[in-house]
Amino acid sequence: MLSLVILYLVCLLVIFLFQRKLIYLPETFPSDCLDELTRPYNLKPWPVEKDYRGFITQNQLTQAKGTIVVFHGNAGSAKGRYYYIEALERLGYRVILVEYPGYGSRSSRPSEEILIKDGLQTTLLVQEQFDEPVFLWGESLGAGVVTGIIKTGEIKVKGIVLMTPFDNLANVAHHHFWFFWGKRLTRDKFNNIENLEQFSGTTAVILAQKDKIIPNRFTLNLYNSLVGKKQMWQFPEAGHNSVPVSPESLWWSEVMKFISDN
Repeated sequence: MLSLVILYLVCLLVIFLFQRKLIYLPETFPSDCLDELTRPYNLKPWPVEKDYRGFITQNQLTQAKGTIVVFHGNAGSAKGRYYYIEALERLGYRVILVEYPGYGSRSSRPSEEILIKDGLQTTLLVQEQFDEPVFLWGESLGAGVVTGIIKTGEIKVKGIVLMTPFDNLANVAHHHFWFFWGKRLTRDKFNNIENLEQFSGTTAVILAQKDKIIPNRFTLNLYNSLVGKKQMWQFPEAGHNSVPVSPESLWWSEVMKFISDN
């Protein structure tokens, strides 16, 4: 029995020390491959290739309704989210796909503090470079980055979109790893409810009803806590990674009209 207890405690220690390896699953590639990998998606590094913070379309938009800054989920990299540009550019918006530190060709080790700090710097640069309204879009873990940016109070946004978000990461961790004290051992909290408690702006929430990664109750907890103008779009047949992202889908324009009309 004692050996089992010791083994369990060792497992807890290992999970605590290496949990960020479970949370952050980046796709990485050398910087000299950047152009080769993004050109097929009609993307280019932004603001410059050497010290890029994300990607923007190769198309030259002379006028835009606003700039949508997209923070993706915990896996992959920004170039794999080109479908945001395909769907939203046709609606008249400029789209920037943000790359996290530790993802793609960007150095550093990702953590809640690093992602939010870097995301804030990126969004401030967007506000400086473009005159139109700024919208923040957070996908899954990216919703935590968006709300962390909002909490700083340094960014003026027209509205935010939270796609398959959670109330806080500790609750999600506990759901999947309750036997390893998921809630108590989680270091990166991404507490979206706390981050948005002072936010009175417009929020659109996307919920996938068959989401097994972030159960609906955590998304609903967040939605019910929002104090500003809000609306939810639900997809009955979608899972966490299968929300219909075809550019022709009507919900894209519905969401953008909702957060733009205020």
